[in-house]
Amino acid sequence: MHAPEQGPLHGIRVLELGNFIAAPFASRIFADFGAEVIKIERPGVGDELRGWRRRRGATSMMFRTIARNKRSVTLDLRTAEGRAAVLELARHTDVVIENFRPGTLERWSIGPDELTAANPELVLVRISGYGQTGPYRSRTGFGGVAEAFGGLRHVTGYPDRDPVRPAAPLADTLAGLHGAIGALVMLLAKARGDDTASRPKVADVALYESVFMAMESLIPDYDAYGTIRERTAGNLPGVVPSGIYPCDGGSVMIAGNSSGVFGRLMTAVGRADLAADPDLADGDRRFQREAELDDAISVWTSQRPPKEVVRVLGEAGVPVGEVYDAAQIAADEHFAARGMLQSLKVPVDGEPEEIRFPGVVPQFDGVPTQLRWAGPELGEHTDEILGGLLGLSAEQLDDYRARHII
Repeated sequence: MHAPEQGPLHGIRVLELGNFIAAPFASRIFADFGAEVIKIERPGVGDELRGWRRRRGATSMMFRTIARNKRSVTLDLRTAEGRAAVLELARHTDVVIENFRPGTLERWSIGPDELTAANPELVLVRISGYGQTGPYRSRTGFGGVAEAFGGLRHVTGYPDRDPVRPAAPLADTLAGLHGAIGALVMLLAKARGDDTASRPKVADVALYESVFMAMESLIPDYDAYGTIRERTAGNLPGVVPSGIYPCDGGSVMIAGNSSGVFGRLMTAVGRADLAADPDLADGDRRFQREAELDDAISVWTSQRPPKEVVRVLGEAGVPVGEVYDAAQIAADEHFAARGMLQSLKVPVDGEPEEIRFPGVVPQFDGVPTQLRWAGPELGEHTDEILGGLLGLSAEQLDDYRARHII
């Protein structure tokens, strides 16, 4: 595996002023590829993610995952000393990523003007619910709200029931990805030598817009056809046959919606008559006969275990996969072979335990990138960073600690 210390972003320093998922996910991408990420946390409390979905111990596996490969420094940004330390850290930093409510950093006098005055070469990524401008900028925005406002929640679930939430923080991770891309675009412009006055220095990422970008032709369909997309259970409208099908002891996801794959799928499930039906060569016609096609596939899959369905359809060239739970992912050889399950020693509730964490995406040159460490203890690197990088003395650190600044 690639050693992150020699990764493509080695030598880049990122200052994370973020909580929860969106900004921390963006900075984790930098950390995974070798950048030094300094995560600022509130003394004694830390990122609230430390307590989310925690079954035992003091720190959740969710935090350990999102904050991996980072250094934790405690600073109370409500104090003058804490804010001064942030500006001093900015002088030694390439990227700042934050996800406070718009106006918060400005109110603390560590907004874009102060940060870029401290370091004119700095690039800043700002992630918020509704963005830094517009009539809704001051609204509090969390991922679930962004999924609703951005159009995703309305189309998720069954048509005869209320909308449901995706069981993963899609808005936050999508915003994190857009934030990381924004930072890399700005760094590339700087490295290319673009004029300092004209190159971008602040990326404004809204959670709802990151969701909206994943909704492909939602609005074009509305303008062109007057279509308001509704909930269609597990399928996308017009994408037929495609969805979850029952098996003997589980279920599979089958994507047989392209014309070539459709013929192979129907032949494999014993319905060559449907494969040869000229009426079904057209995607819109297949959509009109969705129930008939789904029934034909389900009759065949329900009589077979998932692994047999995957084998038979896979050999026929049909995209198919078993619907996995966590235990199945953990036991799967393909996840392991591609470095997607990497073990780290982590204290859970006492002595360190062997815990597997998701690997790094993408791979470069066919070699997985190796994780360095799981999310750190609260303030684990405070003395190292403030003392070593900023030059604070042991006496100053002791004084800050006594006054709960760190």
